[in-house]
Amino acid sequence: MFEWSGDTGLAALFAAAFVSATVLPGNSEIVLLAVLKAFPERFAEAVVVATVGNTLGGVTTYGIGRLLPARTAPDTRALGWLRRYGAWALLLSWVPLVGDALCAAAGWLRIGVAPVLAAMAAGKLARYLAVALLARALF
Repeated sequence: MFEWSGDTGLAALFAAAFVSATVLPGNSEIVLLAVLKAFPERFAEAVVVATVGNTLGGVTTYGIGRLLPARTAPDTRALGWLRRYGAWALLLSWVPLVGDALCAAAGWLRIGVAPVLAAMAAGKLARYLAVALLARALF
């Protein structure tokens, strides 16, 4: 039978966070809440694992965007934000649907990977920390 342990929970959280940051559907916040409810002592680890997994998923989407040929594209909201704010727009990379488009568009626009990674990680960390702190207050 399957045994739910802290390590298993963190592995599931990483996988959920990674998938949630790609174009595939997912909801890592629910997995984060489950891990924190079962293992509240692993608060910091859970936030870090979720942030790293989700950031790596976002970087994967960014990489896919870089693979797209540089052609003229329609003027979309994501491209507009990126042209106006650059990598800082990726602080919103955690927002459902919009975040995936921002990550892919950043890659397509060839925005430098270091500032993209920094902004993406900061936004995702803020989101997971907020969810985890809310969970701590509720549990």
